[in-house]
Amino acid sequence: MIILFVSDVSISKVIGGAERVLYEQSTRLARKGHSVHILTRRLPEHDSDHELIQKVAEWRYCVDLRNPLAFLRSTQQNSRELFEKLQQEHPFDRINFHQPFSALGVIQSPKGRSINKIYTCHSLSSEEYISRNPKPQTLLERMQYHLNVQGRRLIEKKVLDRANMIITLSAFTIEKLRRAYGLEPDNMVVIPGGVDLERFTPAVDRLQIRRRLNIPTDKFILFSVRNLVSRMGLDRLIRAFKAVVLKIPNVYLVLGGTGPLKESLVELSREMGLEHHIHFTGFISEEALPDYYRSADVFILPTLELEGFGLVTLEALACGTPVLGTPVGGTQEILSRFDGRFLFQDTSPDAISQLIIDTCRKYRNQPDQWHLDSRRCRSFAEQYYSWDMNVDATEHLFSRNIR
Repeated sequence: MIILFVSDVSISKVIGGAERVLYEQSTRLARKGHSVHILTRRLPEHDSDHELIQKVAEWRYCVDLRNPLAFLRSTQQNSRELFEKLQQEHPFDRINFHQPFSALGVIQSPKGRSINKIYTCHSLSSEEYISRNPKPQTLLERMQYHLNVQGRRLIEKKVLDRANMIITLSAFTIEKLRRAYGLEPDNMVVIPGGVDLERFTPAVDRLQIRRRLNIPTDKFILFSVRNLVSRMGLDRLIRAFKAVVLKIPNVYLVLGGTGPLKESLVELSREMGLEHHIHFTGFISEEALPDYYRSADVFILPTLELEGFGLVTLEALACGTPVLGTPVGGTQEILSRFDGRFLFQDTSPDAISQLIIDTCRKYRNQPDQWHLDSRRCRSFAEQYYSWDMNVDATEHLFSRNIR
Protein backbone atom coordinates (compact mmCIF):
# COMPACT_ATOMS: atom_id res chain seq x y z
CA MET A 1 0.00 0.00 0.00
CA ILE A 2 0.93 3.63 -0.47
CA ILE A 3 0.07 5.24 2.87
CA LEU A 4 -0.06 8.91 3.82
CA PHE A 5 0.07 9.92 7.47
CA VAL A 6 -1.18 13.47 8.05
CA SER A 7 0.08 15.00 11.26
CA ASP A 8 0.87 18.19 13.15
CA VAL A 9 4.02 16.66 14.66
CA SER A 10 7.24 15.34 13.16
CA ILE A 11 9.13 12.06 13.58
CA SER A 12 12.48 13.79 13.09
CA LYS A 13 12.63 14.24 16.89
CA VAL A 14 10.54 12.11 19.22
CA ILE A 15 9.63 14.32 22.20
CA GLY A 16 6.25 12.96 23.27
CA GLY A 17 3.62 10.28 22.89
CA ALA A 18 2.13 11.64 19.65
CA GLU A 19 5.54 11.60 17.96
CA ARG A 20 6.29 8.13 19.33
CA VAL A 21 3.09 6.57 17.97
CA LEU A 22 3.59 8.18 14.56
CA TYR A 23 7.25 7.17 14.44
CA GLU A 24 6.67 3.55 15.39
CA GLN A 25 3.72 3.04 13.07
CA SER A 26 5.20 4.77 10.02
CA THR A 27 8.70 3.27 10.22
CA ARG A 28 7.48 -0.24 11.00
CA LEU A 29 4.98 -0.15 8.13
CA ALA A 30 7.79 1.02 5.87
CA ARG A 31 9.92 -1.93 7.00
CA LYS A 32 7.01 -4.21 6.10
CA GLY A 33 7.35 -3.03 2.50
CA HIS A 34 4.69 -0.31 2.30
CA SER A 35 5.43 3.05 0.71
CA VAL A 36 4.97 5.44 3.65
CA HIS A 37 4.78 9.23 3.61
CA ILE A 38 4.08 11.86 6.27
CA LEU A 39 2.55 15.27 5.55
CA THR A 40 3.16 17.74 8.37
CA ARG A 41 3.98 21.39 8.94
CA ARG A 42 7.53 22.64 8.97
CA LEU A 43 8.70 23.27 12.53
CA PRO A 44 11.38 25.78 13.61
CA GLU A 45 13.94 23.01 14.13
CA HIS A 46 13.56 21.67 10.58
CA ASP A 47 16.29 22.48 8.07
CA SER A 48 14.34 21.46 4.97
CA ASP A 49 10.87 20.77 3.57
CA HIS A 50 11.64 17.08 3.04
CA GLU A 51 13.49 14.40 4.95
CA LEU A 52 13.82 10.63 4.56
CA ILE A 53 13.68 8.99 7.99
CA GLN A 54 14.12 5.20 8.08
CA LYS A 55 12.47 4.76 4.67
CA VAL A 56 9.63 7.16 5.58
CA ALA A 57 9.37 10.32 3.47
CA GLU A 58 8.38 13.27 5.64
CA TRP A 59 7.05 16.25 3.65
CA ARG A 60 6.57 19.67 5.30
CA TYR A 61 4.60 22.79 4.44
CA CYS A 62 5.24 26.28 5.82
CA VAL A 63 2.84 28.20 8.05
CA ASP A 64 2.36 31.87 8.90
CA LEU A 65 2.76 32.33 12.66
CA ARG A 66 1.96 36.05 12.91
CA ASN A 67 -1.46 35.42 14.48
CA PRO A 68 -4.01 32.59 14.86
CA LEU A 69 -5.98 33.57 11.76
CA ALA A 70 -2.85 33.70 9.60
CA PHE A 71 -1.80 30.34 10.99
CA LEU A 72 -5.15 28.77 10.16
CA ARG A 73 -5.31 30.20 6.64
CA SER A 74 -1.76 29.17 5.77
CA THR A 75 -2.26 25.72 7.29
CA GLN A 76 -5.40 25.13 5.28
CA GLN A 77 -3.98 26.40 2.00
CA ASN A 78 -0.44 25.02 2.21
CA SER A 79 -1.40 21.58 3.50
CA ARG A 80 -3.89 21.23 0.66
CA GLU A 81 -1.35 22.32 -1.96
CA LEU A 82 1.26 19.93 -0.63
CA PHE A 83 -1.24 17.07 -0.48
CA GLU A 84 -2.34 17.60 -4.07
CA LYS A 85 1.27 17.64 -5.24
CA LEU A 86 2.04 14.43 -3.34
CA GLN A 87 -1.15 12.72 -4.50
CA GLN A 88 -0.16 13.43 -8.09
CA GLU A 89 3.25 11.82 -7.56
CA HIS A 90 2.25 9.04 -5.13
CA PRO A 91 -1.40 7.99 -5.55
CA PHE A 92 -2.29 7.07 -1.98
CA ASP A 93 -4.29 4.00 -1.05
CA ARG A 94 -4.96 5.12 2.54
CA ILE A 95 -4.79 8.38 4.48
CA ASN A 96 -4.30 8.29 8.25
CA PHE A 97 -4.91 11.57 10.12
CA HIS A 98 -3.13 11.91 13.47
CA GLN A 99 -4.07 15.52 14.35
CA PRO A 100 -6.70 17.85 12.90
CA PHE A 101 -4.93 20.97 11.60
CA SER A 102 -2.86 19.49 8.76
CA ALA A 103 -5.85 17.31 7.93
CA LEU A 104 -8.02 20.35 7.27
CA GLY A 105 -6.47 21.12 3.88
CA VAL A 106 -6.48 17.45 2.88
CA ILE A 107 -10.21 16.93 3.46
CA GLN A 108 -10.99 20.05 1.42
CA SER A 109 -9.19 18.74 -1.65
CA PRO A 110 -11.30 16.91 -4.23
CA LYS A 111 -8.24 14.78 -5.03
CA GLY A 112 -8.67 12.89 -1.76
CA ARG A 113 -12.40 12.24 -1.76
CA SER A 114 -12.24 8.66 -3.01
CA ILE A 115 -9.42 7.58 -0.65
CA ASN A 116 -10.27 5.72 2.56
CA LYS A 117 -9.42 7.91 5.53
CA ILE A 118 -8.71 6.82 9.10
CA TYR A 119 -8.41 9.22 12.04
CA THR A 120 -6.14 8.18 14.92
CA CYS A 121 -7.30 10.19 17.93
CA HIS A 122 -4.68 10.56 20.66
CA SER A 123 -6.71 13.15 22.60
CA LEU A 124 -9.23 15.91 21.91
CA SER A 125 -7.57 19.01 20.48
CA SER A 126 -9.70 21.50 22.43
CA GLU A 127 -9.06 19.72 25.73
CA GLU A 128 -5.32 19.71 25.08
CA TYR A 129 -5.47 23.46 24.46
CA ILE A 130 -7.40 24.08 27.69
CA SER A 131 -4.99 21.91 29.64
CA ARG A 132 -1.90 23.69 28.30
CA ASN A 133 -3.25 27.25 28.45
CA PRO A 134 -4.65 28.70 31.69
CA LYS A 135 -7.76 30.83 31.24
CA PRO A 136 -6.69 34.51 30.87
CA GLN A 137 -7.92 37.43 32.95
CA THR A 138 -8.79 40.24 30.53
CA LEU A 139 -11.99 40.28 28.49
CA LEU A 140 -10.19 40.45 25.13
CA GLU A 141 -7.88 37.58 26.04
CA ARG A 142 -10.83 35.51 27.27
CA MET A 143 -12.63 36.08 23.98
CA GLN A 144 -9.54 34.95 22.04
CA TYR A 145 -9.21 31.96 24.36
CA HIS A 146 -12.85 31.00 23.73
CA LEU A 147 -12.38 31.32 19.97
CA ASN A 148 -9.31 29.08 20.13
CA VAL A 149 -11.21 26.41 22.03
CA GLN A 150 -14.28 26.50 19.79
CA GLY A 151 -12.18 26.71 16.64
CA ARG A 152 -10.33 23.55 17.60
CA ARG A 153 -13.61 21.77 18.30
CA LEU A 154 -15.06 22.76 14.91
CA ILE A 155 -11.93 21.76 12.99
CA GLU A 156 -11.57 18.43 14.77
CA LYS A 157 -15.26 17.59 14.30
CA LYS A 158 -15.04 18.42 10.61
CA VAL A 159 -12.08 16.08 10.14
CA LEU A 160 -13.66 13.32 12.23
CA ASP A 161 -16.82 13.50 10.11
CA ARG A 162 -14.76 12.86 6.96
CA ALA A 163 -13.07 9.77 8.40
CA ASN A 164 -14.28 6.31 7.38
CA MET A 165 -12.92 4.86 10.62
CA ILE A 166 -11.56 6.25 13.90
CA ILE A 167 -8.77 4.59 15.89
CA THR A 168 -8.20 5.35 19.55
CA LEU A 169 -5.57 3.98 21.92
CA SER A 170 -8.09 3.44 24.72
CA ALA A 171 -11.79 3.00 25.47
CA PHE A 172 -11.43 6.17 27.54
CA THR A 173 -10.88 8.19 24.34
CA ILE A 174 -13.84 6.56 22.60
CA GLU A 175 -16.05 7.74 25.45
CA LYS A 176 -14.52 11.23 25.17
CA LEU A 177 -15.40 11.36 21.46
CA ARG A 178 -18.90 10.11 22.08
CA ARG A 179 -19.59 12.75 24.70
CA ALA A 180 -17.88 15.64 22.93
CA TYR A 181 -19.12 15.07 19.38
CA GLY A 182 -22.00 12.62 19.64
CA LEU A 183 -20.09 10.03 17.62
CA GLU A 184 -21.32 6.46 17.73
CA PRO A 185 -18.75 3.75 18.54
CA ASP A 186 -19.69 1.54 15.57
CA ASN A 187 -17.03 3.21 13.40
CA MET A 188 -14.43 3.40 16.18
CA VAL A 189 -11.89 0.79 17.22
CA VAL A 190 -9.36 0.59 20.05
CA ILE A 191 -5.81 -0.32 19.02
CA PRO A 192 -3.69 0.08 22.16
CA GLY A 193 -0.30 1.72 22.00
CA GLY A 194 2.85 -0.34 22.27
CA VAL A 195 6.39 -0.51 23.55
CA ASP A 196 9.70 -1.39 21.92
CA LEU A 197 10.48 -4.65 23.72
CA GLU A 198 14.04 -4.72 22.40
CA ARG A 199 14.92 -1.23 23.65
CA PHE A 200 13.03 -1.29 26.96
CA THR A 201 14.33 -4.34 28.82
CA PRO A 202 14.96 -5.19 32.49
CA ALA A 203 18.28 -4.25 34.09
CA VAL A 204 21.15 -6.69 34.36
CA ASP A 205 22.77 -4.61 37.12
CA ARG A 206 20.64 -1.79 38.57
CA LEU A 207 23.35 -0.54 40.92
CA GLN A 208 25.78 -0.09 38.04
CA ILE A 209 23.14 1.90 36.12
CA ARG A 210 22.52 4.11 39.16
CA ARG A 211 26.22 4.86 39.50
CA ARG A 212 26.38 5.84 35.84
CA LEU A 213 23.34 8.13 36.21
CA ASN A 214 24.55 9.55 39.54
CA ILE A 215 21.49 8.17 41.37
CA PRO A 216 21.92 6.99 44.99
CA THR A 217 22.62 3.26 45.21
CA ASP A 218 21.48 2.89 48.82
CA LYS A 219 17.97 4.36 48.57
CA PHE A 220 14.53 3.22 47.42
CA ILE A 221 14.17 5.01 44.05
CA LEU A 222 10.91 6.37 42.67
CA PHE A 223 10.97 7.69 39.11
CA SER A 224 8.60 9.72 36.96
CA VAL A 225 9.13 11.39 33.58
CA ARG A 226 6.53 13.83 32.28
CA ASN A 227 6.06 17.13 30.51
CA LEU A 228 6.08 19.59 33.39
CA VAL A 229 2.55 20.91 32.91
CA SER A 230 -0.37 21.07 35.33
CA ARG A 231 -2.37 18.08 34.06
CA MET A 232 0.51 15.72 34.94
CA GLY A 233 -0.18 16.10 38.68
CA LEU A 234 3.47 16.48 39.67
CA ASP A 235 2.69 19.12 42.28
CA ARG A 236 0.42 16.58 44.01
CA LEU A 237 3.16 13.97 43.80
CA ILE A 238 5.60 16.35 45.52
CA ARG A 239 3.06 17.15 48.24
CA ALA A 240 2.41 13.43 48.67
CA PHE A 241 6.14 12.77 48.81
CA LYS A 242 6.45 14.86 51.98
CA ALA A 243 4.32 12.29 53.82
CA VAL A 244 6.27 9.45 52.20
CA VAL A 245 9.62 10.79 53.43
CA LEU A 246 8.29 11.09 56.99
CA LYS A 247 7.39 7.38 56.96
CA ILE A 248 10.15 6.06 54.64
CA PRO A 249 13.24 8.30 55.14
CA ASN A 250 15.34 6.19 52.79
CA VAL A 251 13.26 7.09 49.71
CA TYR A 252 14.44 9.25 46.78
CA LEU A 253 12.42 10.69 43.87
CA VAL A 254 13.86 11.26 40.40
CA LEU A 255 11.73 13.57 38.23
CA GLY A 256 12.52 13.82 34.52
CA GLY A 257 11.19 16.23 31.94
CA THR A 258 10.92 19.88 31.01
CA GLY A 259 8.07 22.36 30.84
CA PRO A 260 6.64 25.63 32.10
CA LEU A 261 6.20 24.39 35.68
CA LYS A 262 9.87 23.50 36.20
CA GLU A 263 10.72 26.43 38.48
CA SER A 264 7.50 26.27 40.48
CA LEU A 265 7.94 22.54 41.10
CA VAL A 266 11.53 23.05 42.21
CA GLU A 267 10.39 25.86 44.53
CA LEU A 268 7.59 23.66 45.91
CA SER A 269 10.10 20.94 46.74
CA ARG A 270 12.21 23.52 48.61
CA GLU A 271 9.22 24.87 50.51
CA MET A 272 8.40 21.36 51.68
CA GLY A 273 11.99 20.64 52.70
CA LEU A 274 12.43 17.96 50.06
CA GLU A 275 15.36 19.39 48.11
CA HIS A 276 17.65 16.58 49.32
CA HIS A 277 15.09 13.89 48.49
CA ILE A 278 14.13 14.95 44.93
CA HIS A 279 16.35 15.21 41.87
CA PHE A 280 15.10 17.10 38.79
CA THR A 281 16.97 15.70 35.80
CA GLY A 282 15.59 18.03 33.11
CA PHE A 283 15.11 16.58 29.64
CA ILE A 284 15.99 12.89 29.36
CA SER A 285 17.19 11.80 25.93
CA GLU A 286 15.68 8.84 24.10
CA GLU A 287 19.00 7.03 24.47
CA ALA A 288 19.14 7.47 28.26
CA LEU A 289 15.45 6.88 29.02
CA PRO A 290 15.52 3.05 29.32
CA ASP A 291 18.27 3.22 31.94
CA TYR A 292 16.26 5.65 34.05
CA TYR A 293 13.36 3.19 34.10
CA ARG A 294 15.76 0.35 34.95
CA SER A 295 17.36 2.30 37.79
CA ALA A 296 14.05 2.70 39.65
CA ASP A 297 12.32 0.49 42.17
CA VAL A 298 8.92 1.94 41.24
CA PHE A 299 7.63 4.25 38.50
CA ILE A 300 4.99 6.83 39.50
CA LEU A 301 2.33 8.23 37.16
CA PRO A 302 0.29 10.93 39.00
CA THR A 303 -1.70 12.25 36.01
CA LEU A 304 -4.80 14.34 36.78
CA GLU A 305 -6.54 14.30 33.38
CA LEU A 306 -6.34 13.58 29.63
CA GLU A 307 -4.19 10.45 29.90
CA GLY A 308 -5.37 9.09 26.56
CA PHE A 309 -3.10 6.08 26.93
CA GLY A 310 0.27 6.51 28.67
CA LEU A 311 3.17 5.01 26.73
CA VAL A 312 5.48 5.65 29.70
CA THR A 313 3.49 3.09 31.68
CA LEU A 314 4.33 0.41 29.13
CA GLU A 315 7.97 1.47 28.89
CA ALA A 316 8.39 1.12 32.65
CA LEU A 317 6.60 -2.24 32.74
CA ALA A 318 8.73 -3.56 29.87
CA CYS A 319 11.81 -2.63 31.91
CA GLY A 320 10.44 -4.73 34.76
CA THR A 321 9.66 -1.67 36.88
CA PRO A 322 6.33 -1.76 38.77
CA VAL A 323 4.07 1.23 38.06
CA LEU A 324 1.79 3.05 40.50
CA GLY A 325 -0.68 5.29 38.66
CA THR A 326 -3.77 7.39 39.18
CA PRO A 327 -7.09 5.91 37.99
CA VAL A 328 -7.24 8.26 35.00
CA GLY A 329 -7.89 7.39 31.34
CA GLY A 330 -5.61 4.87 29.70
CA THR A 331 -3.57 4.35 32.88
CA GLN A 332 -6.61 2.83 34.57
CA GLU A 333 -7.20 0.52 31.60
CA ILE A 334 -3.61 -0.73 31.55
CA LEU A 335 -3.10 -1.18 35.29
CA SER A 336 -6.57 -2.66 35.87
CA ARG A 337 -5.72 -5.27 33.28
CA PHE A 338 -2.38 -5.92 34.99
CA ASP A 339 -3.23 -5.66 38.68
CA GLY A 340 -5.68 -3.13 40.12
CA ARG A 341 -3.70 -2.95 43.37
CA PHE A 342 -1.17 -0.76 41.56
CA LEU A 343 -3.76 2.01 41.09
CA PHE A 344 -4.06 4.89 43.54
CA GLN A 345 -7.54 5.26 45.02
CA ASP A 346 -7.82 8.74 43.49
CA THR A 347 -5.63 11.69 42.45
CA SER A 348 -5.27 13.27 45.90
CA PRO A 349 -1.88 13.61 47.62
CA ASP A 350 -3.19 11.45 50.49
CA ALA A 351 -4.10 8.58 48.17
CA ILE A 352 -0.79 8.88 46.32
CA SER A 353 1.31 8.93 49.49
CA GLN A 354 -0.53 6.02 51.12
CA LEU A 355 -0.01 3.56 48.26
CA ILE A 356 3.63 4.62 47.82
CA ILE A 357 4.26 4.05 51.55
CA ASP A 358 2.53 0.66 51.47
CA THR A 359 4.47 -0.37 48.36
CA CYS A 360 7.83 0.74 49.76
CA ARG A 361 7.22 -1.20 52.96
CA LYS A 362 6.09 -4.29 51.06
CA TYR A 363 9.21 -4.39 48.89
CA ARG A 364 11.50 -3.52 51.81
CA ASN A 365 10.10 -6.34 53.93
CA GLN A 366 9.68 -8.82 51.06
CA PRO A 367 12.54 -8.31 48.54
CA ASP A 368 11.50 -11.44 46.64
CA GLN A 369 8.09 -9.84 45.98
CA TRP A 370 9.73 -7.03 44.02
CA HIS A 371 11.51 -9.55 41.79
CA LEU A 372 8.27 -11.47 41.30
CA ASP A 373 6.37 -8.31 40.38
CA SER A 374 9.19 -7.19 38.09
CA ARG A 375 8.95 -10.43 36.11
CA ARG A 376 5.16 -10.06 35.97
CA CYS A 377 5.54 -6.52 34.58
CA ARG A 378 7.81 -7.67 31.78
CA SER A 379 5.63 -10.67 30.88
CA PHE A 380 2.52 -8.47 30.81
CA ALA A 381 4.13 -6.00 28.38
CA GLU A 382 5.31 -8.85 26.16
CA GLN A 383 1.90 -10.50 26.10
CA TYR A 384 -0.28 -7.50 25.34
CA TYR A 385 1.56 -4.37 24.24
CA SER A 386 4.32 -4.76 21.68
CA TRP A 387 4.52 -2.29 18.80
CA ASP A 388 4.39 -5.29 16.47
CA MET A 389 0.88 -6.03 17.75
CA ASN A 390 -0.16 -2.41 17.31
CA VAL A 391 1.22 -2.15 13.79
CA ASP A 392 -0.19 -5.53 12.70
CA ALA A 393 -3.67 -4.41 13.83
CA THR A 394 -3.24 -1.03 12.12
CA GLU A 395 -2.04 -2.66 8.90
CA HIS A 396 -5.03 -5.02 8.96
CA LEU A 397 -7.41 -2.09 9.34
CA PHE A 398 -5.71 -0.20 6.51
CA SER A 399 -6.10 -3.23 4.24
CA ARG A 400 -9.87 -3.26 4.65
CA ASN A 401 -12.10 -1.40 2.23
CA ILE A 402 -13.88 0.79 4.80
CA ARG A 403 -17.11 2.57 3.90
